Amino acid sequence: MRGTDGTGKRILVVDDDRNLRKIIQTNLELAGYAVTTAASGDEALTTLDSMQPDLVVLDVMMPLMDGYEVARRIRRHPANTHVPIIMLTAKAEVEDKLAGFEAGVDDYMTKPFGPQELLARVKAKIRRVEVDSSLSPLTRLPGNLAIEAELRRRIEEHDPFAVLYLDLDNFKAFNDVYGFTHGDEAIQMVASTAIDVVRRRGTTLDFVGHIGGDDFIIVTLPERSEEIAREIIDMFDRDIRKLYNDQDLRQGYIETRDRRGTLNRFPIMSLSIAIISNDQRALENYAQVGEAAAELKRYAKSIGGSAYVKDKRRK
Repeated sequence: MRGTDGTGKRILVVDDDRNLRKIIQTNLELAGYAVTTAASGDEALTTLDSMQPDLVVLDVMMPLMDGYEVARRIRRHPANTHVPIIMLTAKAEVEDKLAGFEAGVDDYMTKPFGPQELLARVKAKIRRVEVDSSLSPLTRLPGNLAIEAELRRRIEEHDPFAVLYLDLDNFKAFNDVYGFTHGDEAIQMVASTAIDVVRRRGTTLDFVGHIGGDDFIIVTLPERSEEIAREIIDMFDRDIRKLYNDQDLRQGYIETRDRRGTLNRFPIMSLSIAIISNDQRALENYAQVGEAAAELKRYAKSIGGSAYVKDKRRK
């Protein structure tokens, strides 16, 4: 009889041992988890480009790319920064565990292990993520706590960085007319577009976060910020049209009544992006970053249509 504890949760199992992969997969699937397997580090990283697992089970000893390096790369993957990683090892030396924790591993299991122990650890780690308020349940991106920590770290390290503040225009009207399910699709589309562009145009150290609602944050290098903003806008303007019906697309707007019964027209959704960076002016604290980005975003929204604005003030 199939269990239900893991229903809807996706697990990536990475191990070069075919038999062990099959054993782990079978036990997890019997508990209700959706399991994808990879036989190497390269295959695992390729798989991550098409899925966002709820947890990764990762063997430490693999040819070409060991588990430590795979873990480090998972931690640098924009969409999987906070996915729990359970590492499998045949050794229990303290040095090996320390190396794993430094690479971003969350937990260790020493071979051989029983299926009940595996299931207990998997369940515990996934539950921990579910209650972590810093992870958006809709987009699975880091939320406000993680965003604040990332920006504070960048400020303290005094390295060059740029912040892109993304906000949908006319989202509320779309949500009112088409319903919250389609509204969620629009938010998820912005998230996936940001992740895709950052992966291709950014660096392995870039950060993508979901502030909440239809607001997002990207942290990248100053010299890459405008290229990322332009490509996100191009992709957004192309793809957002897929969420509207033909009639609304032909007329170029949707109609909805306000609380007083007045009929209002709202254009097709657009995307406004504010860019601020510490190569133009000193950014000394988290609050300053938020205030500057919010001010610039208001200006970007006043332009009309999808647009980005980069702060060029020097202070």
